[in-house]
Amino acid sequence: MSQAKVWVLLVLATLFWAGNYVFGKYVVAELTPVSITFLRWVLALFILLPIAIFVEKPDWKKVKQVWPTLLLLGLLGIIGYNIILYTALGYTSPTNAALISAVNPGLIVLFSVFLLKESLSKVQVIGLFVSFFGALIIITQGNILGIFEMNYNRGDLLMVGAVIVWTFYSIIGKRLLIPPITATAVSTLLAMVVLAPFAVWEGIDLSAVSSISIYGILYMFLFSSVCSFVFWNMSVRKIGASQAGIFLNLIPVFTALISLALGETILAEQIIGGLFVFIGVYLTSGMLSKRMEQVKKKKELSKGA
Repeated sequence: MSQAKVWVLLVLATLFWAGNYVFGKYVVAELTPVSITFLRWVLALFILLPIAIFVEKPDWKKVKQVWPTLLLLGLLGIIGYNIILYTALGYTSPTNAALISAVNPGLIVLFSVFLLKESLSKVQVIGLFVSFFGALIIITQGNILGIFEMNYNRGDLLMVGAVIVWTFYSIIGKRLLIPPITATAVSTLLAMVVLAPFAVWEGIDLSAVSSISIYGILYMFLFSSVCSFVFWNMSVRKIGASQAGIFLNLIPVFTALISLALGETILAEQIIGGLFVFIGVYLTSGMLSKRMEQVKKKKELSKGA
């Protein structure tokens, strides 16, 4: 898979996750975090498992050998992250949640450097800070200093926990040597086995759920669950957790665009912040460095001729 395809997959993954923030705020008002998580991922299994079995055709002996790791991934990325996220959205706004999630790339970079011995160039480090700065502009509406005056509630603190959970999910996923879709499918299956008793105990009554929540669940299952997780795992395997993590800063940008489509106003600060985010992603993804190397090689070839 080429580098360009990896970037496209990461952009799509973050776009679909942005929709999860928006729909999540509506759905959590009618269903519990456990019910939401169970419904979207059980539905996702009907797509993930056939793809894993008939497309990737993995070596199931190897899959069986790493089942403890897959279970851990399911507990972290499927159960832990989603339940914490939806619980947080019950107390805080999608804006605050997106602001705190913007810390994720930095944490992934730091943990990847220390735990996976990954390295970043100076240009990529600059890109990390540029994209983070852009995310702050978007979410604080241009009042960067206002971030220090915010009163963090229970939802904000829960989002910090969600960010930490996702960081470890990303790093552990990098270590697996089985196909990414298979890893997602099996970890989801194991997670649903664990979560099923809790979902049954709570009970899921869809008769009293509004149509927007039904559409929200369908969106979450197809795009936020199947597409985003598969795209994310494929990309992390290819370019590493630290470089993939920077694309998470695109979530606030796409959240703003989705809000615009729903009738909300897009501010100038959000547009400016979006530009910073895209520039930061461009730098951290290594596209600039790769372009400079190509230019350098062309100059060397021209001199040799």
